[in-house]
Amino acid sequence: MVIINSKEKWESLKKRLKTQHFIYLQMLSDVNKHPKENRVSCFYIRTILREYIVPVNHNEKFGTIETLDVEDSKVCVSDMKSFLHNSMIECDKVFGLVDMNWCHYMKTNEPYDMDKHLTNAHHWYYRTHYDKENINDVIPLVKHGEYFSKVSMDLLGYMEDKDYYDQSILEVLSDVEKNGIQTTNGLVYSEYNPYTSTGRPSNRFGGLNFAALNKKDGSRKQFISRFNNGVLVEFDYDAYHPRLIGDKIEYEFPNGSVHQHLADTYGLSYDDGKALTFKYLYGGITNEIKDNPFFGKVDKYVQGLWNRWKGNKIIKSDIYNREISRKNLSDMNPNKLFNYMIQLMETENNMLVLEELLPEIQDDRSKLVLYNYDAFLFDFDLSDGLDYLNKIKKILEQNGKYPTRVSMGSNYHEMKDITEKFK
Repeated sequence: MVIINSKEKWESLKKRLKTQHFIYLQMLSDVNKHPKENRVSCFYIRTILREYIVPVNHNEKFGTIETLDVEDSKVCVSDMKSFLHNSMIECDKVFGLVDMNWCHYMKTNEPYDMDKHLTNAHHWYYRTHYDKENINDVIPLVKHGEYFSKVSMDLLGYMEDKDYYDQSILEVLSDVEKNGIQTTNGLVYSEYNPYTSTGRPSNRFGGLNFAALNKKDGSRKQFISRFNNGVLVEFDYDAYHPRLIGDKIEYEFPNGSVHQHLADTYGLSYDDGKALTFKYLYGGITNEIKDNPFFGKVDKYVQGLWNRWKGNKIIKSDIYNREISRKNLSDMNPNKLFNYMIQLMETENNMLVLEELLPEIQDDRSKLVLYNYDAFLFDFDLSDGLDYLNKIKKILEQNGKYPTRVSMGSNYHEMKDITEKFK
């Protein structure tokens, strides 16, 4: 492994990387900070023939290291979201960017364990200096190199992998993360984890589970607008899962409330009917409900899905055609598989919508700060005007196919429904 410890070696490496394919791995300085607030301690390069390690903010640095400008290179990384937040490569000039961890996940349905090759030195420093900032800057560079080398060997096969896996979810989630969420104590960042068994991202960082913030205990009051003339606005899909399923099974809901419509088919009140709908969707369809026009079709879809699962080695997701292999998911049953596919359908549809939405609002002051399954939270600068909110609502609703409820508040706890103002 070549340690870049002089200006001459650095200049030589930069020239070599302009048109090469290589693996880029980085070590951020602080293990407790979000990548957006962090800095690069050192980074590692693996070409076909050689390995290099470059200290940037590490104690063993030789001087100032500027960003890498690669022109026609294919760059393979282990964490695209972190790379897009903070790296030594000018991201917008990368010819081809491949997330090897995502490739691994798409083939195995499990994330690559990035910590398994940490050395004893890493574990000792992390254990004894857990409260120190930028601890990776003092861990010997050779130990970082030892770690990088083993990780790159594990992932090397993905460098020339001919299979294409859609990585748009990583770019979308990175775009949401980078905006941060304003609190009464300053700006905080969430961190989405797309490497879940169902494909539905979890979202937690710094001791906060952003995907499960309590609605009743007042803890949401800390989330406020960053703008002097701003409020929080949330768009929440109405009956999202039943509508997604309805599209899939070609069941056309009438205009108005989906839950009221289904409650009417049961002969129950709205609240009782809604509870029963969720019971059947997530708990399993019983024989007594199979005569229901909606659930009769759902049952046929579930059974068809299960038969394909048993008969084939793979099934594919509905939007991105993601291959889901039987060997990667054990202990499956018809309803569990159905719920798995609902969550995957929800995630893929949301990513498709956000791919359209984010470019449309990138030049506005207001920001999308939180994506949470069937809801989208915006930090809204009032100067962007009502047109901004109308634009968002139109794109999210996909020509009226998926209606949204809209709420607004000075903080995330005290939100008032303003849906009627859009009619």
